[in-house]
Amino acid sequence: MPTLYIANKNYSSWSLRPWVLMRELGIPFDEKLVPFGAAQTFRAFSPTGRVPCLVDGTTVVWDSLAIVEYLAEKFPHVWPADAVARAWARSAAAEMHSGFAHLRGICGMNCGVRVRLDACPQALKDDLTRLDELWNDGFTRFGGPFLAGASFTAADAFFAPVAFRIQTYGLELSKRSRQYAGALLALPAMQSWYEAALTERWREADHEEELLRAGTLLADLRQAGR
Repeated sequence: MPTLYIANKNYSSWSLRPWVLMRELGIPFDEKLVPFGAAQTFRAFSPTGRVPCLVDGTTVVWDSLAIVEYLAEKFPHVWPADAVARAWARSAAAEMHSGFAHLRGICGMNCGVRVRLDACPQALKDDLTRLDELWNDGFTRFGGPFLAGASFTAADAFFAPVAFRIQTYGLELSKRSRQYAGALLALPAMQSWYEAALTERWREADHEEELLRAGTLLADLRQAGR
């Protein structure tokens, strides 16, 4: 059984993507969580010193998109069965993987808090407009309720961290996009991740400072940190 190395569930958006995909699709794996700032560095298992990293016997896959493609070779339902939907889903996942820099940079993932943004720069507004456009294009093309049709696939997994960002920062999107984000948050795997994130006591300075730069802390739902 492969081992998926991840970091803190409260912070690690990149870790969430393959984790929620595998959990939601019933792909077996062992989880190994190594907190940010732990004495054991990520270089002990990841060539880049980053997470997520999938170790399957002697095979090491150290990028979230590469992990998804590796899994798809064994589990075809990772991507939509229809070729047109599959091409769209891959494009959408790749866009999230390499784009939306302002959304990711300003609104870092921090599951257990609620924040009011002090400002919404035009670059962030542009990212949210594109996000709305992309999601609604998928719903229109393939009928929903997921981005590429009736089933949860890797395309949805790549946008799962965005659902947490929408919840944390109260980001404004169209009604259909807000409904979709709510549906992602209600998935059993997402609920499991969120519940675990709230119980984590680790606090990592860079992530906490990033949060305070973004806006005003309204609520902290996490257990007391250390």
